Amino acid sequence: MEEFLRILTQSMGELLAPTTAAYAMAAIGLNLHFGYTGLLNMGQAGFMLLGAYGFGITLTSGGSFWLALLVAIAAGVLFALILGMPTLQLRGDYLAIVTISAAEIVRWFGRSTLWQEWTGGASGLQGRYYKEPFQELSFLPDGRWALGPLEYINTGSDSWWTRIVAWGLVALVLLFVWLITRSPWGRVLKGIREDEDAVRALGKNVYSYKLQALVIGGAIGALGGVIFALPAAIVPDSMGRTMTFFVWTILLLGGAASVFGPVLGSMIFFAAYMFMRTGMRALAENTGVGDVITTTNVEQIGGMLVGVTLMLLVIFRPQGILGNKKELAFNVR
Repeated sequence: MEEFLRILTQSMGELLAPTTAAYAMAAIGLNLHFGYTGLLNMGQAGFMLLGAYGFGITLTSGGSFWLALLVAIAAGVLFALILGMPTLQLRGDYLAIVTISAAEIVRWFGRSTLWQEWTGGASGLQGRYYKEPFQELSFLPDGRWALGPLEYINTGSDSWWTRIVAWGLVALVLLFVWLITRSPWGRVLKGIREDEDAVRALGKNVYSYKLQALVIGGAIGALGGVIFALPAAIVPDSMGRTMTFFVWTILLLGGAASVFGPVLGSMIFFAAYMFMRTGMRALAENTGVGDVITTTNVEQIGGMLVGVTLMLLVIFRPQGILGNKKELAFNVR
């Protein structure tokens, strides 16, 4: 019983974790691409990694926190422009191929020894080199504080201050997306998603709207990378294909083309993932299951279960928890 309560507490902690907020932010950006515009972006991890690098490198070079935040957003915008300008006049398949390839190029650039002075190479940028300006902004007193079974230090890497900033940014971006998707601009995006030829016939510049959506969603993804880097380090291999795969699962779980779907999807995904992972590890250590499933296999099995979950979602509940099935009745461009 005590072991079960411990596992349940750890799973509850994932609901407010900075990593959960980071993936929610990335899924919000992907939602603007896919859910509202119908753009197949398969490289959201690339936007996140560039945002994290822009943030970390600026701070290690002596820049302020606010300048680092602007540089991170600018990195996402520039990446979206480079990807979108040559591909958005083509079918969506090309964008999918370009984005997943470009994200891998970014990851390998980060790993390269050529840029090691700035990126840290395969080892990445350690948090101690860039976290201090962020932590100095904290208004919380020293010490620890508990909220029910959850207890963290007030200021530090894995702290209440990091959680407040992370979820505060998510709330601000959610409000922004809610406003723009209900504006005439947002209605044009939905029209492009459903029938871009009809929108083009009405005199709208479809290419321009697609590029704008890609840029805004990319900038939001870059902010997700900043949040991901705040409690940890910036390691290129931690922001690869698996990250994009998780972001897509979160979006489809919560519901594409819904405002709160990415946040709900991220919370459910990571709470369930933590419960499954810690539960399987406890079973492997304390029961005969360990003869079949060792603790070293837990991560691999977890990835397999995520893949099965994504398959079942697409087959039986493609609209997700909060999504509307009619919203997904479109031809991806």
